[in-house]
Amino acid sequence: LKRAGDVYLYPPVWLPNPPQWSNYAEVLAVADFGRYFLNSTLVSGLTVAGSVLSGAMAGYSFARLRSPGRNLIFVILLSALMLPDTVTIVPRFVVFQRLGWLNTYFPLIVPAFFGNAFYIFLLRQFFMTIPPELEDAGRIDGASSLQIFVRIMLPLATPALMTVAIFSFIFSWNDFFHPLIYLNSSDMYTVALGVANFQGSSRVGPQMQLLMGASFLASLPVLVVFFLAQRFFIRGIVFTGIKG
Repeated sequence: LKRAGDVYLYPPVWLPNPPQWSNYAEVLAVADFGRYFLNSTLVSGLTVAGSVLSGAMAGYSFARLRSPGRNLIFVILLSALMLPDTVTIVPRFVVFQRLGWLNTYFPLIVPAFFGNAFYIFLLRQFFMTIPPELEDAGRIDGASSLQIFVRIMLPLATPALMTVAIFSFIFSWNDFFHPLIYLNSSDMYTVALGVANFQGSSRVGPQMQLLMGASFLASLPVLVVFFLAQRFFIRGIVFTGIKG
């Protein structure tokens, strides 16, 4: 504590003394974050499964299987990366509305099973680095293309698959825009919508300590997943050939 004239200057407080752990308990008591975490876990888990499965199959097809017009189809696929997501949001909303999928998790999960252009590109680049002699050895042993893909390629592509899983999980867990459009019931909210709803709740008001506690709880799973799988993430980025 320093005095400058008649004014006392207080040093900045980096950590509260003592730490206010009660804020987290109050956050869980005020809002139904347990429900939000379960909803986000369900949506993110299925989204990761769909992204990895569709990306691996399409990436392996573009990298290894020979078919007419393969390169042209791949170029068209890459052109989808230049298409902003906001351009397709209205047509997709109309399609999901006519299917009767509004206020369900289908619009958040089903698109992942039809492939993502970036994930397909990432896995295709990785599969191209695997020596073709491994496939030839499998075919000599009588393995089919599906057996080679499942028993040889997928185990070797673990770093790239983990990279896709991390990207997909982080995007799905933090996604606010799409759940906001498709979900109406508060009991179906994901964590991102839950935090936004918590911020505007009349029961919370201007209590910023509770909002910061809720934000930390929402970001904690992403931090845990990233630090646990960062070695696979780094290896996947390096081996796919898109490092800087």
